[in-house]
Amino acid sequence: MKEDATILVIDDELQIRRLLDITLSANGYRIISADRGKTGLIEAATHNPDLILLDLGLPDMDGQELLKQLREWYTQAIIILSVRDNETDIIQALDNGANDYLTKPFRSGELLARIRASIRSIQKTDDQPVIERSNITIDLANHTVKKNHELLKLTSTEFALLALLARNEGRVLTHRFILTKVWGHGYAEQTQYLRVFIAQLRRKIEDNPSRPTLLITESGIGYRFGDGES
Repeated sequence: MKEDATILVIDDELQIRRLLDITLSANGYRIISADRGKTGLIEAATHNPDLILLDLGLPDMDGQELLKQLREWYTQAIIILSVRDNETDIIQALDNGANDYLTKPFRSGELLARIRASIRSIQKTDDQPVIERSNITIDLANHTVKKNHELLKLTSTEFALLALLARNEGRVLTHRFILTKVWGHGYAEQTQYLRVFIAQLRRKIEDNPSRPTLLITESGIGYRFGDGES
């Protein structure tokens, strides 16, 4: 975790803001709060926090619109905290640039883990040559993957898929986003096609493909790259 990371909470519920203030402060984070979308924009521009926790149900503007406005210039992590739990809202938020999405009520331990993963993923740079997680080594420059120091045979498509997820460690990537990035816009709706490739990759890189710790399914939404720990 980045030391003394600053988190901006944009939420109109006073109890939620108090809970987050207590929980996050106890774990070494500096907290800034806003109870309106417009105030949140000002605070984000003023302090450039390391991460934003954003509620979608704000009184002065729609959270999805605020998310899009933030993503016009804000490059750090954004996690949505919302009572909206339908797939349409979740997918829309992730496609609009959110790194992750948790529904209320949430567990503090899970929130803290998601925050750590999101901050860690943003701190990575695209030119990072090697990513190591668990017993897997992904060499982005040389397009190679090793498991327990043994070279794996991956197709170019399998490597592109794995590299995309690994570069975005901790971030939930939607089916549409992955399909478009790896295969192109013509494949944006081919979710079954993606499942086949994920299954193939799991058989090659996971110790137990039926209980993956690297290629994690976000049911109905997409996938994220985990830390390799069960």
